[in-house]
Amino acid sequence: MIFEPRTYRNSFSKERFQSFVITCNDSDLWIGVDPASYKDEMSAVALKKLTAMQSELEVYIAGDSFFKKSLKPCDVQENAPDFVRSMAEAAEKAGVGPMAAVSGMFSELIGRELLENFSIDELVVVNGGDIYMKLQKSQVMTVFAGESPLSGMVGLEIDAEQTPLGICTFAQTEQTPMNFGKADAVIIVCKDAALADAFTTGFGNLIKKPADVEKVLKRTERFEEVISAVLICDDQIGIRGEFEIKLLS
Repeated sequence: MIFEPRTYRNSFSKERFQSFVITCNDSDLWIGVDPASYKDEMSAVALKKLTAMQSELEVYIAGDSFFKKSLKPCDVQENAPDFVRSMAEAAEKAGVGPMAAVSGMFSELIGRELLENFSIDELVVVNGGDIYMKLQKSQVMTVFAGESPLSGMVGLEIDAEQTPLGICTFAQTEQTPMNFGKADAVIIVCKDAALADAFTTGFGNLIKKPADVEKVLKRTERFEEVISAVLICDDQIGIRGEFEIKLLS
C-alpha cells in the first residue's frame, strides 16, 4: 500500500483483494474485498451510501457555509446530520476545521455500510490517502514520503486484531487550503477514521521544518486515540505506537 495519489491502488494484491471503484462528484474511492466475500451488489450499495452522504453534506453546507470554510473547530447547527456532527467533534480534538475529517469519515461510513450488508472477511476502503480497513491477517503499509530520502524505506505493519480502524495521511503532494505544513508525510492510525483524518492535518500543519518532527511526535502522545503515528520531514522521521515498523529494501 503506497501513500501516493491513486498509484497505491496498483499495489494491492489482486489475489488478496477483488476491487471496484465508485465515483461521485469529486469523490473517487477504491474498495477491495477478499474474493470469497465479494458480491456484485457491493458496488451499488457503496455508491448509494456515498451519494446520500454527499447530498446530505451539500444540503447542510448550503445552510451553514462557515462549516465548509472554517480552518478551526466550529459548532454545528441543531439540524446537522450525525456524520457532520462527528466530523465537528473530530475537528475539535485535532484543532482543525471540520472538513479536514470528511475523507476519513466517508471511508469509514461506506466501509461500515458494506460490513453491515454483507458478510466480509477483509475490506479496504481507500478515499484519497484516507483508509478504513478490516483485516484477517497483517498488512505492511509502505510509507512513501514525496522527495524525502526516507521515502519507501519503512513500512508500518498493521495488526489484523486491531482492525477495523482508520489509517490516514497528510502529504505535501496533496496540498489543500487546510494543509499548510511542510511534512513529507504524516500518517495517523485511530479506531475512528474521521479522527485520524483530522489529526493528520492538525499534526501536519505543525511541522514546518525537520526539527519540528520530534516535538510534534511528542504531542501525539497526548491523545490516547492515536494508535500509531509516523511523521517524516526531509531526513527526519518520528515513529511511535503499537504497530511494528519494518525496514524495507
